[in-house]
Amino acid sequence: MDNEFKKRLLATFRDETREHLAAIAAGLIELEKTTEPEERQPILERVFREAHSLKGAARAVDMNGIESMSHAVEGVFAAFRRQEISASPLLFDLLHRAIDTIDRLLLSGEIDGNAAGTVPVREIILRLEQTSKRASSNTSPLELPATEHAPRPDNPAANSAAVSDTIRISAAKLDSLLHQAEEMLMLKQAALQRAANLKELNVGLSAWDKELKKVRPALRRLHKLQHISAENFIHSSDFRQIGDLLAFCEWSQDAVKLLEHKVQTMRKKAANDRHGLDGMVDSLIDDLKGVLMLPCAAVLSLLPRMARDLARERGKEVGLFIEGETIEIDKRILEEMKDPLIHLVRNCIDHGLERPDQRKRLRKPLQGRISVAVVLKDSNLVEIRVSDDGAGIDAGKVAAAAVRQGVLQQDQAELMDTEEMLGLVFVSGFSTAPLITDISGRGLGLAIVREKVEKLGGTVTMISEPMKGTTFRMTLPMTLSTCRGIMVRAGGQSFIVPDAGVEMVARIDKAALKTVENRETVELGGEVLSYVRLADVLQLPRQKRDGDDSGLIPLFVIGSGTRRVAFGVDAVIDEQEILVKSLGPQLTRVRNITGATILGTGKVVAILHPGDLVKSAVNSSSAPAAADYQPEASEVTRRSVLVAEDSITARTLLKNILETAGYRTTTAVDGIDALTQLKINEIDLVVSDVDMPRMSGFDLTAKIRASSEFADLPVVLVTSLDSREDRERGIDVGANAYIVKNSFDQSNLLEVIRRLL
Repeated sequence: MDNEFKKRLLATFRDETREHLAAIAAGLIELEKTTEPEERQPILERVFREAHSLKGAARAVDMNGIESMSHAVEGVFAAFRRQEISASPLLFDLLHRAIDTIDRLLLSGEIDGNAAGTVPVREIILRLEQTSKRASSNTSPLELPATEHAPRPDNPAANSAAVSDTIRISAAKLDSLLHQAEEMLMLKQAALQRAANLKELNVGLSAWDKELKKVRPALRRLHKLQHISAENFIHSSDFRQIGDLLAFCEWSQDAVKLLEHKVQTMRKKAANDRHGLDGMVDSLIDDLKGVLMLPCAAVLSLLPRMARDLARERGKEVGLFIEGETIEIDKRILEEMKDPLIHLVRNCIDHGLERPDQRKRLRKPLQGRISVAVVLKDSNLVEIRVSDDGAGIDAGKVAAAAVRQGVLQQDQAELMDTEEMLGLVFVSGFSTAPLITDISGRGLGLAIVREKVEKLGGTVTMISEPMKGTTFRMTLPMTLSTCRGIMVRAGGQSFIVPDAGVEMVARIDKAALKTVENRETVELGGEVLSYVRLADVLQLPRQKRDGDDSGLIPLFVIGSGTRRVAFGVDAVIDEQEILVKSLGPQLTRVRNITGATILGTGKVVAILHPGDLVKSAVNSSSAPAAADYQPEASEVTRRSVLVAEDSITARTLLKNILETAGYRTTTAVDGIDALTQLKINEIDLVVSDVDMPRMSGFDLTAKIRASSEFADLPVVLVTSLDSREDRERGIDVGANAYIVKNSFDQSNLLEVIRRLL
């Protein structure tokens, strides 16, 4: 087989395998939720066929490992379909593990003929086969094995007919085509500008022609003077000059009419060309966007499996309900939103939902509910809601934790309202989790959510009610590179404000401006809003007073969360479709600016960031970012860490890591030795193993918390014990962080210590 052909064949196989795996994983989630046998049968039929097709594809490219695994999965599905196997969490765990193993084989390249013989693969295949055999042993001996009943592959001719209108094409190529098509928007804008210029020229010529018509009576009188004897003129040369002037005026009138006619013809042709170009460009971009618009299911389908696994690990019962999977969004936006959605669902499970025993005491359903809904807001906006019916968030506790972690000062917290307190959860480095683990507690998840959403030009808000649950709302554009925007002028410069961030555009009387607590306000729609001048927010000099001679002030209103602000401008020019250009790697993040666009005139105009504008307008009352607080180097060097570890190798490694980072380090061989070191040394933080002789890390932590002298001392447990029970015990005894050794990363340890100190 030709090497190049084999590479292409393998690439096609990988794409096909991922589709089969995604379908099987989704089917397993459905099966686990479905309790009625009749409802399970069509799902089983679907996943059975997917496994069978995957087996056939693997056999075609000699991928024996994947073929053997698929065959074993197919056998289990066959027995399940014949109702010889009863559903159980262990069975679904085994099937999910098999799917994950195939995926890992696919990613690692270990898909050759020897993969089936590797120990992990062989063990899973053996367990799958044993499951099928145990089921078959309960049936008639005359019954054929499950594989004998497997349906034959579909008719190749039928498959060919079904896919004859489709081809596989690289997403990168489609991205490139869309980018080039979007660049044609500038040609569209330029054509619009040229048509406008010709119209202005035509208007000017028409005005010239009107002026010539006004002096036509005088020209007629001068013509009559040509019949009067030249003797009536003082100089005969004056008579000749008047004649020349009259001839020129006659010629000018004819020339202006001819130019006006030509310009009028050009203007009509330019307008027709513009309309034709508009239609072609819009149609091309819409078609390409349609190709790159994917149903939200492409990302949402990842959540059920993740939620199931995390819920089982945390000992919680969780029902995940998804709505709006068929709504299509720009592929690039979906890719960017994958991590935020995962963070939010994990946050709901880890922080929001209570354990079954707690929910029982609260008279709630034992199974917690998480809802992910995608809803269209208008033709170019979509809202993604992630909510749970858990414990909710106590705003007061959030503020207290922020003060304790150094995110803000006590006097700042006292001045905050509930909304501002809840907004602290989006600050990088801040967390309300009682224990830092590999899943949560580092204060990064919600900060990533806000960063990603705002990067896409969207907004994120949160509503939480104690004991009733929490809802996150993310409003996003449906497409990425193009949008409609409102052009405004402020401080002598033009700016574009994306439509997605503008709630209304209006003009108000100057008398409507009121001053409340030294702040200008305006009443719109029965609500009093803060009023700021856009030029002031952007730190531009005021060119003139807001408004015009009529006494009216143009403004636009931006809403971010529950806060709405009115921005006064010199003028609102128009609304138009724009192509968003990034500012480049040199200016990855500029406050108040999200990008730029090029107008049809060739002028570059900045695109404003709605969320940043609101933050800048209310900067005096907003919470400080975590980045504002950075401990000085001298402060870090004064910190002292106690390492309690019975293994001399691990103890030496931890001591070296901490001392390299600038911490003074003291060591102890077990819990009792650690207590002794605490009494004779000044210690700022304890890093302890769990499984140690004489006194374990759990007991050491409990002793520290019981001591009035060391009760507030941060404790980080670094251990190989990673079960849910061990983590919960770590919480119970009062540990601040729990790091598992098998996934140990020294940067994680140092980051945790920095946060706790």
